[in-house]
Amino acid sequence: MRRLDTRQADFSARLEELTAWQEELDQSVNQTVTEVLAEIARRGDVALLEYTARFDRLQAESVAELEVSRERQLAALEGIELAHRQALEYAAGRIRAYHEHQLQESWQYQDESGNLLGQQITPLERAGIYVPGGKASYPSSVLMNAMPAKVAGVSEIIMVVPAPAGELNDLVLAAACIAGVDRVFTIGGAQAVAALAYGTETIPTVDKIVGPGNIYVATAKRQVFGRVGIDMVAGPSEILVICDGITAPDWVAMDLFSQAEHDENAQSLLLCPDGDYLDAVQASIDRLLPDMERADIIRASLESRGAMILTRDLEEAVAVCNRLAPEHLELSVADPQALLPSVRHAGAIFMGPYTSESLGDYCAGPNHVLPTSRSARFSSPLGVYDFQKRSSLIMCSEQGVQELGQVASVLARGESLTAHARSAELRLRKGDGE
Repeated sequence: MRRLDTRQADFSARLEELTAWQEELDQSVNQTVTEVLAEIARRGDVALLEYTARFDRLQAESVAELEVSRERQLAALEGIELAHRQALEYAAGRIRAYHEHQLQESWQYQDESGNLLGQQITPLERAGIYVPGGKASYPSSVLMNAMPAKVAGVSEIIMVVPAPAGELNDLVLAAACIAGVDRVFTIGGAQAVAALAYGTETIPTVDKIVGPGNIYVATAKRQVFGRVGIDMVAGPSEILVICDGITAPDWVAMDLFSQAEHDENAQSLLLCPDGDYLDAVQASIDRLLPDMERADIIRASLESRGAMILTRDLEEAVAVCNRLAPEHLELSVADPQALLPSVRHAGAIFMGPYTSESLGDYCAGPNHVLPTSRSARFSSPLGVYDFQKRSSLIMCSEQGVQELGQVASVLARGESLTAHARSAELRLRKGDGE
């Protein structure tokens, strides 16, 4: 991994160059996605079957054949190894318990004039969950996307997962069963996003689409946003580790690997005020990397986008962290609570040397769908609040409207919106209006 030092005159420029991420918009991808969306919107099930055959090599006479029955899901749950089932159920329980703390309740109050004001919380009616499929298996993504929707009270959860050449992972189906997903369809890519956004004869339109996917899925989510809600368009995975030198170097090296193994564009950064400790972690990387199953991917990621950064102190390390707003932040220090108040921007914060980021990916409880590419400056992890809507409540009393109506009239006429003004004035007591 390359070395940076905050004392270097060109540190800021080098850091910016290293961490900048601007995914190139592939015009051919954009054109393909635009075509797919238009065709699904226009021809529904017929186009969906054509694209599923073309991109996923999965033939079907009807979209109904692509729906996975509840019986098939239950069979998957019963058929997986007991250890896998127990792990999924354990993780689901923790994820549910955590997200139940996020539930918001409706509220009302009356002001001194008897006007009722408040906020009504209601869940989305239908949510769509995209889960990557094929050779990859992401049951954890099923749990992380479905459980908060379930806790929020979403009426119906539709899951789409590609099954190239009919290949479908039983762990994913088992997770869907445990999470209470209502319907599962073996479709993927931009065509799945289009089906969820526009609806077809078989697949109903959803209110929001969540879940990760490839470049075609991400581009499709961008294009349908506005017609439906989306969680986010995520960039490469990121981890930033702040160390004070007490954590075992092997532990930190493996934490850096845990994100680097996602893909070559993932970013792993280590910040520490102790140069000797950085040397020790580098020695651990050199020793451990050859035995990793995804060594080539990890090596490419660490060489192209990874770095060890020597800081003046831990406070400066936190300042760099706030500048980068990482997806995952590990405070691998003796007293993480002391640093926590200074952390302003991070998707998830893992505190103390015993807390690896991987625990958050699977079973700690908080959601692993997190903002990337510095978007933690203004956005948050996926949660129950993403599946709830807030409606403002206003009910004026006869007394209260006299004051509010007068103020509204003045402001409306100041904006030359006389219909607004008269609408308020007509409710004023005789002699108090125009």
